[in-house]
Amino acid sequence: MFVDLGVRDFLDRAELVYPDRVGVVDEPDQPALSWGGVTYRDMARLARGQAARLDALGVPVGGRVAIVSQNSARLLVSFFGVSGWGRILVPINFRLAAAEVEYIVADSGAEVLIVDPEVEHLLATVTAKHVFVLGRDDEKIFGSGGEVPPRAWAGDENATATINYTSGTTARPKGVQLTHRNLWLNAVVFGLHVALTDSDVLLHTLPMFHANGWGMPYGVTGVGARHIVLRKVDGAEILRRVEAHGVTVMCAAPAVVTAALDAATTWTGEIPGRDRVRVIVAGAPPPTRVIHRVRAELGWEFIQIYGLTETSPLLTVNRARSEWDAVDPMEQARRLGRAGGPALGVRIEIDDDGEVLARSNHVLDAYWNKPDETARALAGDWFHTGDRGSLEDGYLTIADRKKDVIISGGENVTSIEVEDALISHPAVREAAVIGIPDDRWGELVTAVVVTDGSDVTAEDIVAHCRTLLAGYKCPKRIDFVESLPRTATGKIQKFVLREPYWAGRDRQVN
Repeated sequence: MFVDLGVRDFLDRAELVYPDRVGVVDEPDQPALSWGGVTYRDMARLARGQAARLDALGVPVGGRVAIVSQNSARLLVSFFGVSGWGRILVPINFRLAAAEVEYIVADSGAEVLIVDPEVEHLLATVTAKHVFVLGRDDEKIFGSGGEVPPRAWAGDENATATINYTSGTTARPKGVQLTHRNLWLNAVVFGLHVALTDSDVLLHTLPMFHANGWGMPYGVTGVGARHIVLRKVDGAEILRRVEAHGVTVMCAAPAVVTAALDAATTWTGEIPGRDRVRVIVAGAPPPTRVIHRVRAELGWEFIQIYGLTETSPLLTVNRARSEWDAVDPMEQARRLGRAGGPALGVRIEIDDDGEVLARSNHVLDAYWNKPDETARALAGDWFHTGDRGSLEDGYLTIADRKKDVIISGGENVTSIEVEDALISHPAVREAAVIGIPDDRWGELVTAVVVTDGSDVTAEDIVAHCRTLLAGYKCPKRIDFVESLPRTATGKIQKFVLREPYWAGRDRQVN
């Protein structure tokens, strides 16, 4: 017997086994009316209503539905209401500038565009055949409860479920096609490695648009655990929600971990979640001392993973082992700084150039409408990560990045994209963008600029970039120089620019 794997499986099980359990607690402080606590029965009803509304709009199987939203119960439902009946969800980073969102909506061919009220200003320039605002247009998006059931979809595990846009080595983002099979197996394998159960409570400290919340919207739902929606990251608020909701697990970029550590220094009383919370971190390995502080000061378990949007994202997992119990805590923290061992069903190799290659059921089907990019990424039937690393005793360590991407606060920033924005300023003659180590953000987007000799300031240039790019992509530091180092063929030598900032460090990532 063969049964197709599909993302709706997770919600179907939750509705069947835990119908009256509160599955999600919505963010109370948001511009739309909060949904409060939503049971799995009601969550499934809303998802069916959304599918029925898409039927009524004539959106076919395979049609794209783009959504731009901060974390919300409405976004969580859409992971099932859109993909669960054969359409393709396109979750878009709410931090992007209007021009960036416009490109993604057009490139994906989305027929439906749904936006959070906080980013409704995007609709001045971004449009689609059908446009809705969350909260205001809920009945048009999720139905009123009286709709006919949605049309049946037989299911196809090889069908695309989501297209997630990611920064790459070119100036334009690429759409990563992830299939139902990719997402299903990623969620189940991830849940196995971090031991998800129906007693867990997940705090959404990770944006759900980011590689589909690493698969947690699916996995947590499937085991009947509870989702706690956090709309905006704040260290003190994270601690308050951990205390108020009995949170046991969260996924986070290193910057989020740092925010919680900072908030803990002024927290009165016992740190909430001690010996209960496990925090799963990815984006870039935090410094050893940060890992040690999470374990010692917060009393939270620290788990490191490694992956990419293209791999759904899970490739490796690093979790403390019983064999390490007698090891010095700082040495344990150092070991946890590695990317980890391959997850179940994942194969990792290092090629002759030091690049990390991967094979797994989590690897993307293709880049949307980019066959040449797809062929390069999957050459030799291995996914080429663009990262350089090493394997020792079964554990992967990432050393640096082959492709020129900066990871700042857990977000990918393509240097070429930022350089294009910089050079469009009339006073900028040349520009190179690099990442430099930063304790808070992991890496700081830094521009090295040659000007036309005018009195243009760093503030002027950053303000210009903000008209073209999302805030997190804009340079946080600008250094003015007379010239940029180049090879004999004219290529900028970025390793020369990086050297002063990375001197004395073992790895060229932070």
